[in-house]
Amino acid sequence: MNQEVQPQEFQPAQEALPDVAQPAAERAPRTHKVLSLLADFFVLGLALSLLAIFFWTQQEAPQKSPHDRRNAGQTSITSATVGKGDIGVTLTELGTVTSLATVTIRTQISGYLIHIDFTEGQDVKKNDLLAEIDSRPYEAALALAKGNLARDEALLKGAQVDLVRYQGLAKQNAVPRQTLEDQVALVAQDEGTLVADHAAVQAADVNLAYCRILSPLDGRVGLRLVDQGNYVTPGDTNGIVVITQIQPITVIFTIPEDNLPSVLSRLRDGATLPVAIYDRSDTNKLADGELHAVDSQIDPTTGTIKLRAQFANDARTLFPNQFVNVRLLVDTHKDVTVMPTAAIQRGAPGTFVYLVNSDNTVSVRAVVLGVPAGDRVEVRSGLAPGDLVVVDGADKLRDGAKISTGTEADGSKSSEPTKSTQPDQSNGKQRHHNHGSTQ
Repeated sequence: MNQEVQPQEFQPAQEALPDVAQPAAERAPRTHKVLSLLADFFVLGLALSLLAIFFWTQQEAPQKSPHDRRNAGQTSITSATVGKGDIGVTLTELGTVTSLATVTIRTQISGYLIHIDFTEGQDVKKNDLLAEIDSRPYEAALALAKGNLARDEALLKGAQVDLVRYQGLAKQNAVPRQTLEDQVALVAQDEGTLVADHAAVQAADVNLAYCRILSPLDGRVGLRLVDQGNYVTPGDTNGIVVITQIQPITVIFTIPEDNLPSVLSRLRDGATLPVAIYDRSDTNKLADGELHAVDSQIDPTTGTIKLRAQFANDARTLFPNQFVNVRLLVDTHKDVTVMPTAAIQRGAPGTFVYLVNSDNTVSVRAVVLGVPAGDRVEVRSGLAPGDLVVVDGADKLRDGAKISTGTEADGSKSSEPTKSTQPDQSNGKQRHHNHGSTQ
């Protein structure tokens, strides 16, 4: 009855597992389609944006006039005419205004300064009264010297009378010979004393004159260095006041030793070399003068030599120790070919200019330059008067380029050419040269 139940082995239910490989294969094409769709939308949007920008720029762009269309491909420039004229060989240097005479007024005697007779900054003439020192001690000294002189004159006269008497008695052998000789020596002694008395009177008179301090030259007084009431002596370091000669006045400057022969040659020929003085900025002319002197030695450390130019300075524009720019005109080249310095170009051909041709094109023309002078330069070869050269807008040119010519300027006149409307004017600016150099 009891039946033995046989245990059965546990068999787990076998569920159907999804096929993983097949859905993954199906998802890959789907993802590729989405990405492709997004890329198409991006390209379409970019194309629409570019199309919108194109139409917008076409609407905003101004319509070119027939003149603009005609000038398309041409470079706008400014030209100048090469001319003839005179050009100066000028040396431009730095200089310092120097007075011909600067005097520190000091007292020659000791005493109290009782009065000052000048105003600071006043112009004075020679022998004008500047100051006075208490003269009472020197008046007394003069009176004493004159008294000694009168006394010694009387003693001399008495000795001379005795000498005459002794000489008469000596002839009669009435007095010893020694007495006569003693009287002769006494007369000579009194005569020497009288000479010393005269010198003492003159010295006292000079000291009395020194109580009145006078100006030794024409000039301008500076600020007073001592006040009234002080006791002054000849050993005072500062003195009373400084007087500086203003008219005429000089300027000392240096030039290179290489330029000295041309200057000396002109001076030996008897020429007067004009000198112009400009302010520190080298823009405003202060005075005109002439070369006055050349130093006797060249400075070996700098290779320069000092020159002095003199000026009347009637307008009082020059003051001692003022820093100025000096322009020394050494020579003048007459009736030479000149052009604006703005036309000069430098490159592979060397020094050249752009020559404007009759067919509105430019060509490169090599030139040999001479003396520069401000905004003009001498042309020794390569150009002829009447030629047109480019002075502005040359930075975009090349040999044979087509141009549109702007306002023309006369190269023989010392004036700046009219500026072009070309935006880039870097090559049309003035070039500054040392007026003393030759190219």
